[in-house]
Amino acid sequence: MHLEYKERQLSAYFRLSNQLDLMTENLVMSKGLNHLFWNQSTSTIELEINHRQVKLAPNHITTATELQNVTFNTRDVQITCLSFNREFYCIKDHQEEVSCNGVIFYGTQDIPLIHLDESESQKMQSLFEVFEEEFDTKDVIQGEMLQLLLTRLIIKCTRLAKAQLIIKPNIQDASDIIRAYTALVDKHFREMKNIADYADLLHKSPKTLSNAFSKHSDKTPLRVIHDRVIQEAQYQLLNSNKTAKEVSHSLGFEDASAFNKLFKKITGCAPIDYKKSKKKLT
Repeated sequence: MHLEYKERQLSAYFRLSNQLDLMTENLVMSKGLNHLFWNQSTSTIELEINHRQVKLAPNHITTATELQNVTFNTRDVQITCLSFNREFYCIKDHQEEVSCNGVIFYGTQDIPLIHLDESESQKMQSLFEVFEEEFDTKDVIQGEMLQLLLTRLIIKCTRLAKAQLIIKPNIQDASDIIRAYTALVDKHFREMKNIADYADLLHKSPKTLSNAFSKHSDKTPLRVIHDRVIQEAQYQLLNSNKTAKEVSHSLGFEDASAFNKLFKKITGCAPIDYKKSKKKLT
């Protein structure tokens, strides 16, 4: 099984697979995707997440974020994996606990290992069967349905994690700083576009933020803000009747030319040209 959903307009990507060779290159998962791994086999699976050995027992789930390196020790692995990028799920408004910055991705003190008892395993299997059906349903609401199913899955895993695992009480290390920063950007990108503003909210210096990102991310703190602004701009341009100027205003730009300049810097084209070119794909 190797099922993919791609939405070209927003570059959204979602995958359900148990084919390790198709998910990895030399047993290494690509960064830039959030992953949920479920061991449905009868044997323990060994993998590395950020160079830490993880033993995933049967009927256990673990996760990895877009910032983490994931490597498998052998090709002889039977594991089911859901993978998605920020454009697919994270630009939507979700409650904090079930967002891309939520409990099962960044909220536990260690790499999460969530146990499924027989009852929960059956429920999870039923949910994954619905995923498979929806991947096979090619219509205009397929993406929205897959997002709803993913939200349901994350809610289910979050409830189990909160019952089984120790939740982090505060920011502890560089990856926590990135998670907290990204969560704040998701919440405030419309009105706050300076790194210093977020540093103040986190009680950190801008230099501390930059150092954290240099260790764990291929982006800078400023690029995270810019990417989030442009992701929202793209979504509004394609899913509303707003003009580029109106989108600019909704994103907190007093000067539309500044918005146009940033949009072209990130995407390579002006907002109006982007809207025209993407509409031709529909």
